[in-house]
Formats: sequence, C-alpha cells, structure tokens
Amino acid sequence: MFDLPLPIHPTPRPSGPAPHSPNGSADPSRPFALTVSNPLPAAQMSGRAAPMVLARFKTLAEAMQGATDHAEDMAPDASPQMIAILDRDARLVLAGAASESAVAWCHPVTSAAEARSVVHEASQLRAQAGRAADWREADLAERLRQRADLLDARLVDPLWCGFAARALQLAA
Repeated sequence: MFDLPLPIHPTPRPSGPAPHSPNGSADPSRPFALTVSNPLPAAQMSGRAAPMVLARFKTLAEAMQGATDHAEDMAPDASPQMIAILDRDARLVLAGAASESAVAWCHPVTSAAEARSVVHEASQLRAQAGRAADWREADLAERLRQRADLLDARLVDPLWCGFAARALQLAA
C-alpha cells in the first residue's frame, strides 16, 4: 500500500556530485525522497527552507539503501550529515546521521509523551548551544546542535512511526 507510486512536487537538486544510487532518480512520481538539510545561510535563518532532495525511490527499503549509498560516497573524514526520508506529502518517515560509509538511523518515538520529552530535551540542548556560542565555544555549540538534531530525527510522523520501527527491525 505504501509503495504505490504517487506524485511528489519537484524540488531543486543540490549542487555538487549526485549520490551513486542505481535505484534512485529524480522522477517525481516516486513516493520516497532522500533529503539533506538546505545548507544555505538564508535558508537556515528563515526556518522555512525545504530540504534538498538527493534522490527519489519507489519503496522505503530502496530509500534506506540509497541513504547507505550516499554515506559510502562521503569522504572518510567528513562530519556526520543528517539525512531524512520524506513521503510524498513531506512527512518524516525516517531520519539519521550518515557518516563513515554507514547510516545511524534514529528510532522513532513510540508515544505522545515520549515525543513531548524529546521536544523538551532538544529545545534545552539548543538553548545550551546558544549559550555555548555566546561563550565562543563553537565546537561545543555544534555538538549540542547535532545532539538536538538527532533527537528531532526521532519525531517521525505518527502515520509512519510503526512502519519505520518495523523497517528498522527488518534492516537490523
């Protein structure tokens, strides 16, 4: 049911090399989009920037494999990059950190109470990152923001929580 091809609105491809993914394409009829955050400063500051689509896939399994392929193409000394798989309606299906030729997927929250806790903790980490930046501790601020991003990655759309959790069990 979830693997039916449905239209996705086109988004611009990022500049630079495209990931090597035999199954991925820019075909907007594929329902799963592998994305990275938009690195442009104006996009970051606006808070409304759409993620940049790397490739689109027919199934979640193919999108997860595309994420692994993307991680394998990253430089060995590159810092971890947050990636996300979105559905045709831009809902978060699965997210994780790509680095060192692998993807560390974040397990989705299992309840509304856990989601509230994750939001609260991520907010606190971002506040601490702001204070660290004020103290000119750029490395600490960046690590705190990355931890907050990893927590946010657990906030999978409720429609996809069970399905994503099962996909991670099957992948393990």
